[in-house]
Amino acid sequence: MNEEYDVIVLGTGLTECILSGIMSVNGKKVLHMDRNSYYGGESASITPLEDLYKRFNLPGTPPESMGRGRDWNVDLIPKFLMANGQLVKMLLYTEVTRYLDFKVIEGSFVYKGGKIYKVPSTEAEALASSLMGLFEKRRFRKFLVYVANFDENDPRTFEGVDPKKTTMRDVYKKFDLGQDVIDFTGHALALYRTDDYLDQPCQETINRIKLYSESLARYGKSPYLYPLYGLGELPQGFARLSAIYGGTYMLNKPIEEIVIENGKVVGVKSEGEVARCKQLICDPSYVSDRVTKVGQVIRVICILSHPIKNTNDANSCQIIIPQNQVNRKSGVWRAATLRVCADPSGLAPYAWKEDALCAALVADFELFFWRDIYVCMISSAHNVAAQGKYIAIASTTVETADPEKEIKPALDLLEPIEQKFVSISDLFAPTDLGTESQIFISRTYDATTHFETTCDDIKDIYKRMMGSEFDFEEMKRKKNDIYGEEEQQ
Repeated sequence: MNEEYDVIVLGTGLTECILSGIMSVNGKKVLHMDRNSYYGGESASITPLEDLYKRFNLPGTPPESMGRGRDWNVDLIPKFLMANGQLVKMLLYTEVTRYLDFKVIEGSFVYKGGKIYKVPSTEAEALASSLMGLFEKRRFRKFLVYVANFDENDPRTFEGVDPKKTTMRDVYKKFDLGQDVIDFTGHALALYRTDDYLDQPCQETINRIKLYSESLARYGKSPYLYPLYGLGELPQGFARLSAIYGGTYMLNKPIEEIVIENGKVVGVKSEGEVARCKQLICDPSYVSDRVTKVGQVIRVICILSHPIKNTNDANSCQIIIPQNQVNRKSGVWRAATLRVCADPSGLAPYAWKEDALCAALVADFELFFWRDIYVCMISSAHNVAAQGKYIAIASTTVETADPEKEIKPALDLLEPIEQKFVSISDLFAPTDLGTESQIFISRTYDATTHFETTCDDIKDIYKRMMGSEFDFEEMKRKKNDIYGEEEQQ
């Protein structure tokens, strides 16, 4: 413990474990500690089922109809991986895939007018979809062809659109798309959580839709993957990577103090000993005085004995309920003296005092935010539930004093529900960039059912720590060949 490290990491959530692995591969001497006796922190998978009942203070034990407790691995924070997304690239380039097995999620659905429909993302699906009328199908098909052919490096594919200036709202007008089509395109394909993107330059949205389509093309059923035995396997995989490259792990270590000298972190004190460091990575729970609350998320874990209706009896799926379909309008974010950054990705705003990474809005103002509702469902097919059982988790950003009423449209889709576990979690963001203190704090996991926003946070922290953009190819080049030439080929 009484040693000097380049980086100390506190907490074994996915964000922290990925950064720990990356730093170790980059040749940094890393010490990774967690106050808990298990990996995963807030993103852990809970097993056996009895422990989930205890965690949510439910009386008694699970009924016999739930099967063996050890057959359950229940995620506290439900998310899927985009098959062609950033996290899968990190897994492949670091070869953490050695430690994990994945299954394709069987379907992606969108809610409209009280019913759920499969999300059409190819020309053939657009023409076959019952989500749109005949003429709208043709217009949407033309839009998908345009997106598929779009190449930001080839102006010939722009068709009169300036990707850096033309708003997405104007692109939708160009193809004469109706409001319902705009809803599922922006929220179920581009995966935005708000409608702010409509008045932003269209390039980011087009690239997001291309990512969805490319991810879908890899496996066919949906663009999403999920690890067998639950998401808790992901942080453990990156922890193994860090250990292979010399990282030291300590669980069950109470953190007594983060030692600061002249405004800069110099070490961490635990059980009377001080480990010294040049940089610190941690989740918000370790530095309550350096984060600000930016909202809340409600998550409801539901145990079912049946697949969700109108999903073709899928053993796994995602459902997105766009904000406009349930008339959700948020409460008000107030910013008094802080400069608050409006995040174009649709996340709650960073409460940073610097302007460095975003366009800042200053002084007293009110911002209205709208939020989607998400459902992700997995089952015994993924080794996370007893035979014949399903786990559906609904989540959304809290906007009123009655969060359970807000999430009711999702729960109505899941009835009958055998058992519910309700949690309301605060969302935290760092109050500064960490460049002076060298304390780099991750953001709380949001309500979305994918990891793209988490990966954005990882790349952002990396840039602030290392002074350069995260480069997947550079990561691959730096990785030492520790397995031998034959196995690498």
